[in-house]
Amino acid sequence: MAHILVIDDEKSIRNTLKEILEYEKFSVDLAENGKEGIELFEKSDYDVVLSDIKMPEMDGMEVLEKILDSGKDVQVIMISGHGNIETAVEAIKKGAYDYIEKPLDLNRMLITIRNALDKSNLISETRVLKKKVSKAYEMVGESESIKKVKGMIDRVAPTEARVLITGANGTGKELVAHAIHEKSNRSAAPFVEVNCAAIPSELIESELFGHEKGSFTSAIKQRKGKFEQADGGTIFLDEIGDMSLPAQSKVLRALQENKISRVGSDKDIFVNVRVIAATNKNLKEEIEMNRFREDLYHRLSVILIHVPTLNERIEDIPLLADHFNRLICEEYGTTPRIITDDAIRELQQIQWTGNIREFRNVFERLIILCEKEITGQDVKAYAMPISK
Repeated sequence: MAHILVIDDEKSIRNTLKEILEYEKFSVDLAENGKEGIELFEKSDYDVVLSDIKMPEMDGMEVLEKILDSGKDVQVIMISGHGNIETAVEAIKKGAYDYIEKPLDLNRMLITIRNALDKSNLISETRVLKKKVSKAYEMVGESESIKKVKGMIDRVAPTEARVLITGANGTGKELVAHAIHEKSNRSAAPFVEVNCAAIPSELIESELFGHEKGSFTSAIKQRKGKFEQADGGTIFLDEIGDMSLPAQSKVLRALQENKISRVGSDKDIFVNVRVIAATNKNLKEEIEMNRFREDLYHRLSVILIHVPTLNERIEDIPLLADHFNRLICEEYGTTPRIITDDAIRELQQIQWTGNIREFRNVFERLIILCEKEITGQDVKAYAMPISK
């Protein structure tokens, strides 16, 4: 049941609103002035506040400012008299959800309240999803090598520098890219990920830069590419070492001139993106083999971050085990397992060729197959099930 606070110095309006809103199954509190309204607001959690603008002692604009300063997720709807419309518009600019004119149109009021509640629910759901996403991309570890990576992220993120992330498969290069974006000034803008290895070479240009209708056989409509989609934000070019040379030359132009052109068009489109790239290949060797452009390498590698393998930081395995234990059990809706010391020792003895990705898969297997406790014997039995 939504909780609504009505602040108005006219008793008849307060009582009418209370009667109507309670009939609509809302919980309602009343305040006869701004001061009393703020006192109630500080004691309870409300979904929507209806506040008159013109009131003695503390007017509606002061009420709005105090509510916004509280940091609570609540939508404020202003109630304005005929002479207060300009003030009501100013209130919306400052953060009020909407305003309703007197005499009150009750149908419009109910619609506005329901829309405000929908917005509050959407904000709450978005916050929950962001928490889930941040958990999924959380960097876990306190080893010296991972501390060095985290330190580089903190120093680089606030800048506009391009970053090249290197490391073996499964080490978590995408986690580094996400962390840089989330700590940057572009965090509210899109983060667009492109797996260069997963896109056929003949389609990579269309994927990155978009295409015009009819530019090739299957181009049945105009399409924006990843660079345009990331405008204002960050584009993450994963496995860039697998990108074709023609696509590399176009990426180089985008980096040099901050503009692209769609396939089938000679029109330039200006884009404002930060480029983060990653690869599991040795790009200097690729350059010697004429498979990667040296000028593109120098454009991308303003900052180099190398992500260590799991075998290089086995002291992080207890923390990773605890992290995945909580994360996976939460996904499955089950109780976290007890992890014995000998289980940790066995996990530290394994050669993790697939790194963090392999470790997570193994731990998920252990959680599925072990009911309450994960022991060293369980790790021996289930971690490496392929018979020798």
